[in-house]
Amino acid sequence: MSNQSIAGNEFQEFHSFMGMLQNLDVGLVVLDRAYNIQLWNNFMESHSGINPYEVRNKNLFEVFAEINQDWFKHKAECVFQLNTRAFTTWEQRPFLFKFKNYRPITGSAEFMYQNITIIPLDSATGIVEKIGIIVYDVTDVAVNKLELKAINAEFKKLSRTDRLTGLYNRGYWEECLIHEFKRDKRTKSTSSLVMLDIDHFKVVNDRHGHPAGDVVIKFVADAITMNMRETDIAGRYGGEEYAIILIDTPAHAANIFVERLREYIQGSVIKYQGIEINLTISIGIAELTPEMSSYKEWIDCSDHALYYAKEHGRNQVKVYQKGD
Repeated sequence: MSNQSIAGNEFQEFHSFMGMLQNLDVGLVVLDRAYNIQLWNNFMESHSGINPYEVRNKNLFEVFAEINQDWFKHKAECVFQLNTRAFTTWEQRPFLFKFKNYRPITGSAEFMYQNITIIPLDSATGIVEKIGIIVYDVTDVAVNKLELKAINAEFKKLSRTDRLTGLYNRGYWEECLIHEFKRDKRTKSTSSLVMLDIDHFKVVNDRHGHPAGDVVIKFVADAITMNMRETDIAGRYGGEEYAIILIDTPAHAANIFVERLREYIQGSVIKYQGIEINLTISIGIAELTPEMSSYKEWIDCSDHALYYAKEHGRNQVKVYQKGD
């Protein structure tokens, strides 16, 4: 075979190879040692709107200023110097190139999620003079995973939350109490447990019906949420009974909080279908002490204070004291 024929075949093979690279369903970018763009395939052109001749021999970071130079160069230098591949996933960094997402199925994503592989391109001398960036569009996978994660998070929240009040349900709140009891015992912190109950709640149900009772229960829960701190943990303990863990709060400070809550509820008027409902609450407080051997004993002490408040006239606060 003549040299001319061999050269013709090699040119044809090279042309076919370049055509394959251009039409891959992944992005392909080749950079030289100065991070200038040497190759820009059809995928990159289609999603960026930039033609290959516009970017050839231009610096990557000048064309795409949003790329974090320090982060990318740290990745790329390992490829140049060690002659090994580097990877990054959409979970580590959502994208390298900020391309708009135009897929109708994953329309909830504003930008294309990308997995990136950086590969060394050897020269004849064995020194890596160029690197290739392969860009995979993984928007479908990312969106599905994010949606599943959001659904699971919502299910988890629902499993912990009382549907009517939005407070923690008794089961999850009690788990929090156990955790706080152990923490306080370990760190010798001082926290207080508050139990409160709506006074004469049965009268509300009997006079105005259970829907009105639900409105009342929700109102008190909202009042608790509005008045407590972010660090405090509130739950619906029973029908019209609530429990609040006041983190790192001694009884005298807890008393200030619950008196404010009691006065707020006493001064409020709940309107339901043309009727006005007035409420009061009774409250028991128990400060965690070294003598308490279990979280259940802590609950019992707070509950004891609550019933003391109810038996001695209601609409009041009682701090637990041994011997009462």
